[in-house]
Amino acid sequence: MEPLFSDPMDGQRSLNDRLAAACSFTALRTCFPILTWLPRYNLTWLRMDVLAGLTVGLTAVPQGLAYAEVAGLPVQYGLYSAFMGGFVYCVFGTSKDVTLGPTAIMSLLCSYYIERDPVYAVLLTLLCGIIQTAMAFLRLGFLLDFISYPVIKGFTCAAAVTIGFGQVKNILGLKGVPRQFVLQVYYTFHRIPEARVGDVILGVSCLFFLMMVTMMKSTLRSLEDSPSSLVQAARGIVWNFATIRNALVVIAATCVAYSTEVIDYHIFTLTGKTAKGLPPFSPPSFSETTANGTHVSFNEILLDLGGGLAVIPLMGVLESIAIAKAFAIWQPCLLCVFAGLTNILGSFVSAYPVTGSFGRTAVNSQTGVCTPAGGIFTGGMIHMNNIDNVKILHVVIVIEVVRQIWRVRKLDVLPFLVTFLVSFWEVQYGIVAGVAVSGLMLLYVVSRPKLKMSDHGVAVVELASGLHFPAIEHLSGVLRSHALHVSPPRSAVLDCHHVSSIDYTVVNELKDLLKQFKLHDVSLVFTGLKVGLQEGLERSLVLYYWKCVAKVVSEDGDL
Repeated sequence: MEPLFSDPMDGQRSLNDRLAAACSFTALRTCFPILTWLPRYNLTWLRMDVLAGLTVGLTAVPQGLAYAEVAGLPVQYGLYSAFMGGFVYCVFGTSKDVTLGPTAIMSLLCSYYIERDPVYAVLLTLLCGIIQTAMAFLRLGFLLDFISYPVIKGFTCAAAVTIGFGQVKNILGLKGVPRQFVLQVYYTFHRIPEARVGDVILGVSCLFFLMMVTMMKSTLRSLEDSPSSLVQAARGIVWNFATIRNALVVIAATCVAYSTEVIDYHIFTLTGKTAKGLPPFSPPSFSETTANGTHVSFNEILLDLGGGLAVIPLMGVLESIAIAKAFAIWQPCLLCVFAGLTNILGSFVSAYPVTGSFGRTAVNSQTGVCTPAGGIFTGGMIHMNNIDNVKILHVVIVIEVVRQIWRVRKLDVLPFLVTFLVSFWEVQYGIVAGVAVSGLMLLYVVSRPKLKMSDHGVAVVELASGLHFPAIEHLSGVLRSHALHVSPPRSAVLDCHHVSSIDYTVVNELKDLLKQFKLHDVSLVFTGLKVGLQEGLERSLVLYYWKCVAKVVSEDGDL
């Protein structure tokens, strides 16, 4: 038996014990996972981490440059955004594979809100990091559960088409093409006669090379079981060659462009000079003075960013959780915290919002990285200059996605198509429209649960799912039509085996039903009730109508 009064020193000792536990080495390793693997670090791990870090770096550099252009920023901002994640995740990361940095989807979303203004982009990074970190600590990730898979696929397909077609104008060497998708398509085709021959030749050549190497890499899987050591060695060389194909294209294109500039033969569209070195480590600016002398305050910037303060953090968290699931990371919430922390610190080095990268994480894993220290070597490679403005065209086969969704559930094609089509107007509106359609479909299912009807002299209604207030009107209508609105009226049995909870609205409606059944001199019987639910119904209903009509039947059949 516990004492009525406890010793006051017990609380003090308990507090001291908790403080000691919080300061223990185990707790420190939980907060700083680098302490888990750093004491055991060896030369073998170092060699593999250097190889993986350099390989990912060769991929991250051209991607960072391309993604900055997608975001509507100078190319160096892609590099600023690419290196901070490696250093942060090296200290706080729990998975050796994950890499954080700019992604195509985040870049596309940013382009709709930052108005090509680096000040807006960097401040958005800070705010995005604060929101993501707060969401992780407040456990608000459940909000993303309402974004269905068809909506995500519709958004990513539309984003890929938008980004991919957006690079056509760069391959053609066209300038001044609107960013809005429909206008972009029109003006791109309308201005094809203005295309620069040099850009077209170089761009198509790079695309052909990338497609060829990708096809070669896909055929290597058939040689995995070959016993020949020579075949395996050749396979390894080609595989590594294919892994860094983006970097090879950038290096080759840069050499070609540089050679033409040396001989004063200007046939390519170049990005020109970029800012050298890394930006100073300083907090982002909370206001701005434009070129014409107009002062833009912090409140005005917040109003301009608008919905981006919700859309971009949510999509960043969504990508991080998707990577956590794909790479079997058991604490996806921590990955969201690290993404938020990376954005907060990244804003001090002029980065725009970043998140986990699927492509670079896959490269990191395939290259054999051993610890998060690979991110340090990736970050060390992020420094390039004078890069040719040739991008990769993303080809998306939407029909295959639709076919897979159709095969599982035909109705899910609707939110996919709504998201996909509306995203060509504005990407953020596509997400909202898709979530709205999915929500309406979910509400319809809740409000119209499946009912199994049978006739055994009385109307027997079996609920195939739970019972909540949106469905009670539908259930009441079915009971009335099959029991009360027939001649003569008859009793009804409501099978509640699948009902796990009820709410106040349901109880009130059941009271009205019992009253109507009483007026018709018939009974309404509840069967299959869970114990807790039965007690709740007895308190709410039986006290009112026990002597009149109600019979509450337990799962054992006892009255």
